[in-house]
Formats: sequence, C-alpha cells, structure tokens
Amino acid sequence: MVSAEDSRDRLVASNLEGLGDHCFRNRNRRSCRSGESLVCNRARFDGEPETIIERFSAQWLADKPMDNRFNPVELVPRGRAYVIRRDGKANGLDVMSWDLLGNGAAYPITNVRDAKRWRPRLEKPEGRCLIPLTEFCEWTPQSFKVGEGRPIKGEMWFNVVDQDVFAVAGVWQQLGAKRWFAMLTCDPNELVAPVHPKAMITILHPDDHERWLTGSYDDVLALQRPYPADRMTVRGPVFPTRTPMP
Repeated sequence: MVSAEDSRDRLVASNLEGLGDHCFRNRNRRSCRSGESLVCNRARFDGEPETIIERFSAQWLADKPMDNRFNPVELVPRGRAYVIRRDGKANGLDVMSWDLLGNGAAYPITNVRDAKRWRPRLEKPEGRCLIPLTEFCEWTPQSFKVGEGRPIKGEMWFNVVDQDVFAVAGVWQQLGAKRWFAMLTCDPNELVAPVHPKAMITILHPDDHERWLTGSYDDVLALQRPYPADRMTVRGPVFPTRTPMP
C-alpha cells in the first residue's frame, strides 16, 4: 500500500517532470534572494484588509498606502505588506516592509530560522507579528528548458486547505520611521520537503495566533514547527515569466 507521504512526494515529482515540450517566450524575470536562506521569497495575500480586520480582530494602526507602488497581493522582498502586531492589549493592522534589517544587508533578510540568534527580538512579545497570506511560493530545485532562453526554475505554489487566509509567525522591528519584518521558518513538512528540503515558513493554527503574539520565548520555540502536510496542497510548476510561442 502506498502511504499518504509517498503519494504526496510522487505528486510533486510528477508535477516537476515532463515540461520540456512547452514553448514559452522570456519576459522580464525577477529574482529574489534572502540574507538567511533562499526560502519563500514570494507570497500572496489575495484579499482585502477588511478581511484581516475581521479574521484577526484587528484595528488599523497606520494609514492604508494609496500610492500605486503598494501591491499587497504580491509580497516580494523589501516590498510593503499587511502585518498584524500587538498594540497594547489589542491586535493592530500595520503596513511594513519585508526585510528585517531594513536595507542594512547585501540581500534582504526575509526569513529567520535560528530563534536563538534572533532571541532579542523574539523573546519580547512586542517584537513578534503575524503575516496574513493566501499562498506562498517555493522554487523548484532544478531548472527547466522551457522554450527560448536559458533554463529557469518553476514556481510551486502552496496553500492551506483548512484556512483560506492563514498567518505566518513573524518578527519585526522599527528602524527610523519605518517598520520592517521577516517570517520565521522551521523544518519542512512532507509536502514542502521535495521542493525545498531545508525549511518552510511557520504557519500557525488559528488557536495559536494569540499565543504567538503574547506568549513566552518557550512558546516561540514550541510553535516553530511545520504545518500538517495533509492540510495543504501544491500546484505547479508554473512559469509566469514565459509566454507561449506562436
């Protein structure tokens, strides 16, 4: 009998194979790198801030950006995103940029893994946050020859089937007049591991949101764990930077 884990691994493997016959044309390509690890440097929140306010019982802490450079649907390194943080005894909805060191390193620090290294930020509840998402991306481990141009990696998009909007454990800090955040990573589950064997973002169960925002450092360590693979799905690989050849 084939186990659920084997079935998931085979599904991902089959999705990663047999793509050489597709013909695409190269468009502009955006590469994202992280200062700590190349994991989840693309994510999406395909919803409205009112959904966050309702789901997380939050109130606005900042004015909603109105400039056309603000795209909360597509999260990219150093771009701005909706973030939930504690404000006194209540949850607040803020807008922060995705790079914990605020342009202070050669590459954006979008993810942190070593909780001990970042303990000064994680130990205090006021340094933690939640990042609401609807899906996140990991790149395929291998490149594909897809149409013209050099081989490229495909995008594998993961979502959570029992949460249409899920929260990722995060850490944030204020640098000057701006606020910056990063996502906490953990060991990958059986669904993510074939694509990214080193880590995945720490997705929280709804009952753990309050614990993350207000709990102790021991709670931080306890919550740094992979989300159940059987409650997630994956699609891909997709190549949005290539268009079909005529």
